[in-house]
Amino acid sequence: QVQLVESGGGSVQAGGSLRLSCVASWHTYINYCMAWFRQAPGKEREGVVVINRFDDTAYADSVKGRFTISRDNAKNTLYLQINSLKPEDTAMYICAADPNYSDMGGVPGASVFSYWGQGTQVTVSS
Repeated sequence: QVQLVESGGGSVQAGGSLRLSCVASWHTYINYCMAWFRQAPGKEREGVVVINRFDDTAYADSVKGRFTISRDNAKNTLYLQINSLKPEDTAMYICAADPNYSDMGGVPGASVFSYWGQGTQVTVSS
């Protein structure tokens, strides 16, 4: 069964940092395209960053230079390092996976991804 479990969220002040984790329940996730999305109350789900099986990445303009995605295949874990947090980064951060997507021309929409975690909340105060 495919499962994604996120952790690492919390409440921080502006300028702070967090590292989010997403553990995949299946080892072949290393062949999957993985992504982080976020969703704030009353807003649509927004793609933040995507990484493919070759570790090619694409970031949303709003997070370039502050967010870094990485994966530890030995631990079946995807990470999102978030630095210089801003109040507008406040959202539920959700991990996603898809076995087929490969276009790194930009961050795709949510409809591309087949599997989703439950999310971890990030709250940034000013």
